[in-house]
Amino acid sequence: MTSSSILIVDSDPSAHQHYSNLFLDATYQTRIAPSEEDARIYLDSQKVDIIIADLQTLDTAGRPFLDYARKLPTTPDLILITTESTLGIAIEALKSGAREYLLKPFSPEQLYHQVNTCIDQRHLLDENFLLKKQIRLYQRGQSIASLIDIDRLFALSISTLINEIGQGRGFAFLSTGRDISKVDGNEGVNFEEALTLAQALLPDLHKIEQIRIFKDEDLSSLRLPGGPKQIKTLCVFPLRSEKNVKGGLVLLNPHFGDFLSEFPVDNLIFLAEQATLSFENAFRFQGARELIYTDDLTGLYNYRYLQKVLDLEIRRSERYKLSFSLVFIDLDRFKIVNDTRGHLIGSDVLRECGDLLRTCVRDVDILFRYGGDEFTILLVEATAAGAASVAERIRSTIEAFHFQQESGKSLRLTATIGYATYPENAFDKKSILEMADRAMYHGKSQRNIVRGIWEIDPL
Repeated sequence: MTSSSILIVDSDPSAHQHYSNLFLDATYQTRIAPSEEDARIYLDSQKVDIIIADLQTLDTAGRPFLDYARKLPTTPDLILITTESTLGIAIEALKSGAREYLLKPFSPEQLYHQVNTCIDQRHLLDENFLLKKQIRLYQRGQSIASLIDIDRLFALSISTLINEIGQGRGFAFLSTGRDISKVDGNEGVNFEEALTLAQALLPDLHKIEQIRIFKDEDLSSLRLPGGPKQIKTLCVFPLRSEKNVKGGLVLLNPHFGDFLSEFPVDNLIFLAEQATLSFENAFRFQGARELIYTDDLTGLYNYRYLQKVLDLEIRRSERYKLSFSLVFIDLDRFKIVNDTRGHLIGSDVLRECGDLLRTCVRDVDILFRYGGDEFTILLVEATAAGAASVAERIRSTIEAFHFQQESGKSLRLTATIGYATYPENAFDKKSILEMADRAMYHGKSQRNIVRGIWEIDPL
């Protein structure tokens, strides 16, 4: 077993001899640093197990040195030597991670006992290193298995698998069985390359039980024009739901060459199994959530989900001091469409309107069918000026669009739009809904117009 190392930080020359005599017969490697600066220089290049530091030698009460020591790759135990005048500082240091303190004068046996106790415990931790790795692996697996959001699951699964190997690239994908429906979680692989590789893997994906590693001739059989460059090793894990393959996790060697060591296959299989478990739960949750929160006609989110999202967005706004805006859209004289064209045509027009609204906002913004011919949009991190710009874009887009053009009997519509911004115009969920609705209602007297709540005199 390698002997343990001790760094002594003390500016008193007489103490140097005292420490040397104390550890003369012990199997410890000792080094003395007469200043904090000398200690830092030594620690930047050498690993130590224990630091014995006199508080009067350390700068600014020792806090910067303690913070520095805690950030070292292998954190040493810190034993502080103190006097009555610095006792309070030593006690505070214990709260920040110091191991122990000794009050001068102290007996050599006290220090020797503290050092031996620290060393024994560090050896015990070293001997249980494998157990710690297994615990960390289990914790990583639990972090993956607890997710039910597919986007977050993909990103965390790929990053965790790459971290387990220590290097590499990767991505995740979903399939419809015949085609690739989603590519996500990319690390070191762009979308086009990932899509090409996923399409090449898709035909035989269902044949893979847990893991398949492609090398040499296996790679040449994939035929990857336009795929990721410099592929030397490829590792694929299928993702299943209800025993059907729905996608996969893909790992590749890093850009600069092959993996430097063999795959920890058992660990990777364990993590991939946790991802598969979470993936199946996420699929079930997503299906249930879509049934609960999605409008059947337009595919947009419904009023119930609006209530949930507003609660979350208000909390986020308050925590990070951000604004968001709520937009209400009412199709003008839509009743005439139902009365003259029928409710089936009316429903088709509402679907078209939902698709049209998607083209007017960012991916982060959230669209809802509020009810009837009314739509709502939550504009994430949007100020009043931003909301005004989006609202006008929506108004002009609807006005210029030809609905039901494929039927040969196209029709034109306009919309009245109102908006309000949180927290500038509202203080809770109820008031932001009321303000945006009130702004829209105010515009109905003129129609085909955008109104912000700030334009309306308070009641």
